[in-house]
Amino acid sequence: MRVVYDKQADAAYIYLMDKKEKGQVKKTITMNENVILDFDADKKLIGIEILSASKIVPKQAVAAMQTE
Repeated sequence: MRVVYDKQADAAYIYLMDKKEKGQVKKTITMNENVILDFDADKKLIGIEILSASKIVPKQAVAAMQTE
């Protein structure tokens, strides 16, 4: 698992697998205005995107995230 934070977009992405390859996401479900789930062709959850991350995630956790 790997978590990255894009400061400019204020978005965090939680990779639930080692590597997410282009085209691997086959279905996206928007849970609410801030949380988006990505699934592969086998319907396995492969990633979670958190929008407005600095407002939702504790500051200590945001500071610990890898930045892109």
